[in-house]
Amino acid sequence: MRLLPARPRLLALGEPTHGEDTLLDLRNELFRQLVEEEGYRTIAIESDCMMGLVVDDYVTSGTGTLDEVMARGFSHGWGASAANRELVRWMRAYNVRADNDGRPASKRLRFAGFDGPLEMAGAASPRQALTALHGYLAARVDADLLPCTGETLDRLLGTDDRWTNTAVMTDPSQSVGQSAEAVQLRLLADDLVALLDMQTPHLRATTSQDDWDRVRLYGRTATGLLRYHHWMADTSPARLTRLCAQRDLMMADNLLALADRDPVLVHAHNAHLQRQKSSMRMGGMRLEWWSAGALVSDRLGEEYAFVATALGTIRHQGVDTPPPDTLEGLLYALPEDRCVLDAPRLATILGDMRPAPRVSPWFGYAPLDPGHLEGIDGIVFVKDVPGQHEHE
Repeated sequence: MRLLPARPRLLALGEPTHGEDTLLDLRNELFRQLVEEEGYRTIAIESDCMMGLVVDDYVTSGTGTLDEVMARGFSHGWGASAANRELVRWMRAYNVRADNDGRPASKRLRFAGFDGPLEMAGAASPRQALTALHGYLAARVDADLLPCTGETLDRLLGTDDRWTNTAVMTDPSQSVGQSAEAVQLRLLADDLVALLDMQTPHLRATTSQDDWDRVRLYGRTATGLLRYHHWMADTSPARLTRLCAQRDLMMADNLLALADRDPVLVHAHNAHLQRQKSSMRMGGMRLEWWSAGALVSDRLGEEYAFVATALGTIRHQGVDTPPPDTLEGLLYALPEDRCVLDAPRLATILGDMRPAPRVSPWFGYAPLDPGHLEGIDGIVFVKDVPGQHEHE
C-alpha cells in the first residue's frame, strides 16, 4: 500500500498464468491482509458473473454448502482449485465470526465473478440474464410498458444448445447470433434495460440495494452476451478482435459497478488488468484490444491500481530459470523467494537500458513486458512455482 498515493477504490492483482495454486495461495494471503487492515469489502475474480451470485449468497448468508458452491459457482474449472475453495471458506468464516452473531450487512465481505458467462470455446445462452431482467420488471411495472411477454422471449430464445454450440468458435456459420430472432432479442434487451432506467425512482424505492445491483447485472449481461453472440456469427477479419474486446468490456462494466458499491480487490490474468492494450496470437493473427484494466483505469484514474505478478520458474510446464538479461532474470537474482517491487521506480533505475523480453516456451505463461513498467503500480515476484505434488 505504501507504493500508492492513497487506498485505491479498485486494487487489482494480476497473474501471468492460470491454474497454479501457489499463486492463488499468495493471492489469498494478500487479500486477507487487505480486507482486515485496509477495509476492502468485495473480492472479485475472473469467473462467470452470474455463477458468482451463488458464491456471494453462500459467503454472505450461508446459502447452500461449500461443496455445492464450488461445483456451481465458478466457470473455467476454477471450482476445482483448493486455493479457491479456501478463499470461499475463509470469506464465509470472516462474515460469521464477529461476536458469534455475524457481521452487519454493511460490513460483510462480498464475492463477485466479473467475467462474462464466457468460455474459450463459446458463450452461454442469454436466457438466464434476459428472463431474470424481464421477470423483475414484470413484477413491478405496468404490463403495458413491457416491450414483450415472457412467452415471446422464450420463443425467440429457443433451445439453449443453439447458443452454446462450441463448433461456432471455428465455424461462424453455425452461430445464431445474427439470426432474425437474435436481432429481435437485442432490441428487446435494449428496451428492457431502457425501461429499467426510466423507472429507476420507482424501482429504487421498492427494491433492496442487493436486488437492484443484481437486476443491473442481469441487464449488462443480457445485452453483453447478445452482442458477443452477434460477433460470434461475424465472418470479417475483425471477428476475433471484436470477441476479445467485448469480453473485456463486459469485465470492465462489472468492475465499475462493483466499485460503485464497495472498495474492491480484483484477481485475474495480468492481460485483463493492465493499462496498456492487450494482445495475443489466435487463428494465425495478432489481435490487439483495450483490456478491462485500461478501460477501468480511464474511468477511475488514481482510484484504480494494478499490481502485476511476475515469476521465475514453472518447471513442470517447461518454464526454467529465466535468462539473466530479462526482467524476470534480474528479479530471479534477488535473494528473496517472494518480494514486492515499486515498478515505476524500477523503470526509472533501468532507464533506457530495458531488459530483453522473455520468451516463454509454454503458451500458458505470459512474461511481463519490460516496456510497460510505467503502467504498473507494483510487481509481486515469485521465484519458483512448484508442481502440484511439490506444492502439497
